[in-house]
Amino acid sequence: MAGEVTPRGSGDERLPARELRASHEDRDRVVELLRMAAGDGRLTAEELDQRLEVALTAQTYGELTALTRDLPAGPGLAATAEPKDLVRIESHSGSARRDGRWVVPRRMEIRVTSGSVRLDFTEAVITQPVLRIDAEVTSGSLTLITKPGIVVDTDDVSIRYGTVKVRPPEGPGGPALLSIQLSGKVGSGTISAGPAHPPRPPRRTFWQWLLRRPRPPTITSGR
Repeated sequence: MAGEVTPRGSGDERLPARELRASHEDRDRVVELLRMAAGDGRLTAEELDQRLEVALTAQTYGELTALTRDLPAGPGLAATAEPKDLVRIESHSGSARRDGRWVVPRRMEIRVTSGSVRLDFTEAVITQPVLRIDAEVTSGSLTLITKPGIVVDTDDVSIRYGTVKVRPPEGPGGPALLSIQLSGKVGSGTISAGPAHPPRPPRRTFWQWLLRRPRPPTITSGR
């Protein structure tokens, strides 16, 4: 048909994340990161102008990711911040956590006997694209708090009696920041990953409750 536009790919073929279309919000987020980087002295005025011009016209996540590849994930950090090659965490009956502006290492080994370990990535300093975690959860819990741009892969986790649950990020996705490759085993404990506050189902109004009408459907992004 004349004038018909055919998107890249065909059928049920799924495009790589770098080829997905970026939104206005995605471009605005990258523009803000570039401006903060220039304010910290990481970019010259000329470099900032060049990258802003590309960011404002970028069409895909891949184009946006290329603009921030050599920048740390957050402002105000020393450019020499080096991630550790390996961090080990053991929790027997207590709890351990990493939150705030902690530097994400290249690899982690986590052993949980009956306590809990919580890794919060919402403000973490991400300096490399991949984090590999080898986890052994006997009867406690391992929790990963993520944000848009962080993907968690648990395909290499073996489960005996416990559970593994990965919640999708809230809202539209963004440029890829970190891929967490999780492997290991779960005895009777739990591994969970996702945003800090999963969306709650809509509450009934008084009249809906009074008339016993069903709850309004939850709107899920991406469908």
